[in-house]
Amino acid sequence: MIFRMPILALLLVATLAALTALWSGAFALGVLRHWDLTSMARAQLRRERMTELVSTLFGAVMLAELAALLLFVFNADRMAALFVGAMCAVGTLNVNPWGFPALYLKIAVFFAAVLWLILDRADRLGRDYPLTRVKYAALLGIVPLVFGDLVLETTYFLNLRTDVITSCCSKLFTPNNPNLANEMAALGPGLSLGLLGGAGVLLAASGIAALIRGRGYALYAAAAALVFAMGITAIVSVISVYIYENPNHHCPFCILKPEYGHYGYALYVPLFLATALGLGAGMLGQFRAVPSLQARLPGLLRAQVIWSLGGFVAFGLAALWAIARSNLILFG
Repeated sequence: MIFRMPILALLLVATLAALTALWSGAFALGVLRHWDLTSMARAQLRRERMTELVSTLFGAVMLAELAALLLFVFNADRMAALFVGAMCAVGTLNVNPWGFPALYLKIAVFFAAVLWLILDRADRLGRDYPLTRVKYAALLGIVPLVFGDLVLETTYFLNLRTDVITSCCSKLFTPNNPNLANEMAALGPGLSLGLLGGAGVLLAASGIAALIRGRGYALYAAAAALVFAMGITAIVSVISVYIYENPNHHCPFCILKPEYGHYGYALYVPLFLATALGLGAGMLGQFRAVPSLQARLPGLLRAQVIWSLGGFVAFGLAALWAIARSNLILFG
């Protein structure tokens, strides 16, 4: 099982990321202790040259981690045919206790990677690399996530057994199964869409205000996080139902399958990227007063908010199209 090409690719990315994170983390400790741009010592000059190499390599593995999340979900869906009782990625992830924790940690690595890449980009805008200490402190925080991702993925893949009868989405997303998935599935379609719409209005208002006033990015980041939560809830409770044209099918993974045109990717990709960019804008908004960034950081912040809003609009349009083209009627 572990010798399937997608699994080997995922483990290779996770291993390279862990090794690079370990090396980068060791360098980060030195930066946090000894970084001093006013010093002309040989060690400081060597450290300044090394920052470019470390940032580039760590940034490369973070980009690979972004793609790895997509591959992980795609592979879980494709492998469902190998397990008795599995119809989609839910069944594959339920084969052993490590599947869903591995997915959740991979999502955490995704957001951490995007935020770090944004921080690295902003640091390069300043002539004196003003966010170097912040960037490498954040890198140290990512190291445990990357190692945890490697451990969970490896444990999950090593414990895949085709002779195990697994449970799939028909049992997970059901009123008889008291958990968070059931709570989302049980939310009324009108209420779910109303909450998503209300969060969208708050997002649009805070985004436009941030673009006009050049501040308020923290509020926009909070609104982005809220839309993300409401978006995932809406996918489970109502949007997926319209895609399946079945009022009892609430699985957020089956919409990734080819028989539904891989439509889930049109929802998840813009939603995840827009949320990450929104959170990144909130993070960078804290550094607007840094002298060497005052000329160029506002432009980066505006671009992030604009692209984030665009991603949320794309998600909204994809959701509306799924509802409009469906033959299912939930509202009289």
